[in-house]
Amino acid sequence: MTKDKYFDSLKQIYPSVSRETADDLIGFETLFKKWSKAINLASPNTLETLWERHILDSVQLFKLAPQAKQWLDLGSGGGFPGVVLAIMLKETGGSIRLVESNSKKSAFLRNALAQFQTRGQVVNARIESCYQQLQVPEIITARALASLDKLFELTEPWMTKGAKALFQKGRDYQREIDESLLNWKFDLVRHGSAIEADSVILEISNLQRR
Repeated sequence: MTKDKYFDSLKQIYPSVSRETADDLIGFETLFKKWSKAINLASPNTLETLWERHILDSVQLFKLAPQAKQWLDLGSGGGFPGVVLAIMLKETGGSIRLVESNSKKSAFLRNALAQFQTRGQVVNARIESCYQQLQVPEIITARALASLDKLFELTEPWMTKGAKALFQKGRDYQREIDESLLNWKFDLVRHGSAIEADSVILEISNLQRR
């Protein structure tokens, strides 16, 4: 795919994206594939669709909260959406913290954030150990990390103090919502995914235990 086609596909998701940001995201795709040969960042059969299914899928989160300056990504793994958001946030001067317990993946994340000169920070620790050291963010993200009910347990210390969540979920999202309603009260806005027709982004705020 040519650079112009990469740029055009990005503009379909976030029309005001700059050429500089597009170049960084293309560079991140290259870096990810290079590191994937050494450590298990993603299954090999996903690399062919990395741009559409992972990078563009992450970009669409930024579109939902472009004014937010303080982000927190949990279980960042290979950098989706954390590193992608860090690159997008260069346009607005925002920052993001990436929490990842795996040391090798944390090393990759640090390398990526530094290479693209982002205002990102990697925290190599379990989520449960971060409540005191990380201030309450405006937006929390987590992709393919846990069920919605479990995500609420993990994010409760921040969300009950005003943080909002943007959680990406697949076709089974309604069951997860129904199960979480047994234990939690919250405000919910469903956003259809621009990448996967049967997937959603759940915008959640005002979380409370029942």
